[in-house]
Amino acid sequence: MTGSTVAQLEDAVKRYGAVTALDGVDLRVRRGELLALLGVNGAGKTTAVSLLLGLQRPDEGRAELFGLDPQSLDARRRIGVMLQDATLQAVLRVDELIRLTSSYYPQPLPLQEVARRAGIEELLPRRYGKLSGGQKRRVQFALAICGDPEILFLDEPTVGLDHGARTAMWKSLRELVARGCSIVLTTHYLEEAEALADRVTVLARGRIVAEGSVDEIRAHVAQRRIRCVSALSADALRSWPEITQVRNEGERLEIVSDEIEAVLRRMLAADPQLRELEVRRAGLAEAFVEITTDAEARTERKEAA
Repeated sequence: MTGSTVAQLEDAVKRYGAVTALDGVDLRVRRGELLALLGVNGAGKTTAVSLLLGLQRPDEGRAELFGLDPQSLDARRRIGVMLQDATLQAVLRVDELIRLTSSYYPQPLPLQEVARRAGIEELLPRRYGKLSGGQKRRVQFALAICGDPEILFLDEPTVGLDHGARTAMWKSLRELVARGCSIVLTTHYLEEAEALADRVTVLARGRIVAEGSVDEIRAHVAQRRIRCVSALSADALRSWPEITQVRNEGERLEIVSDEIEAVLRRMLAADPQLRELEVRRAGLAEAFVEITTDAEARTERKEAA
C-alpha cells in the first residue's frame, strides 16, 4: 500500500576510524515514492545506501529492508541496484548480461520489456565492452530493473547521459513509481531531484538536516525571483535596500529579494507600464546551498565552543 515503509534506518551510526559517517540517522523509504537523498561529497549518502543494501552493517542502530535483514536473500531478491561503479563482463552481449542478471530473480521482466524501459533495444546484440560510457549506463539501468524490483537504488544514474537519454530515463522512473516501485535516488543534478522526487532528505556531516517534499525544502529559502520587462534600469534597482540581486537577461530584469511584495509595489508605482511579470520561489538548488551552508556553520560553531 502506498505510504507503507519498505526500507529504513533507525538511529543508524557508522564510523570509519575516527570519522563518523552517519550519526544517528532515521530514514524511511515509503512504498511507491521517489526519495532523493542529497548532500555534498562526504555527507553520508553512500554510507546510508550501503547500510540499506546490507553492504555494510551499522555500528549502532538498525537497518531493514521489507522488515528483514538487508543481507537476507529474501530481501535482496526484491531490490534493484545501479551504483556509480559497475564491473561487468565486457565480452558478453547486452542481451546475455540481462538474461544472466534476470536469472537471479524469481519473477524477472521479459527481456524485450526491460530493453524498452531502458531504451536499449538496439544495443541487445552488442558486446558490453564495445559500448560508450552513456550506453553502458543505460545497460546498467536495464540490469537494475530486470528483476521487477519493489525498491530501486540509483546512485548518480544519469551521469554521462545526453539530454535525450536522461529525459527517457526520467520517464521510465516516473512509470516505475506509478506502478508502486520505490526509488532511492542520489544525484548531484539538483534539477533531477526537483523534477522527480516525491520527498527529499538532505544530509550534512552524517546527519539529516532537512527533509520533506520539494516544496517544503524550497520553503527554507525566503528569497524569491521577479522576472519582468521594465523601464527601470538594473543600476537604479541595485540601490533599493529590499533587493538582494538584480541583473539583465536580454530585455528582461531578474531580481532577487526576500521582501518580494514590497519590491513589487515599489516597482509598479515607479513603472506602471511594467509587463511580462513573473514571480518564482527559490529552486531546490538554492535551498540546498542555504541548508547545507547553515548546517556547516552550526557545526563549526559547536566545534569552536
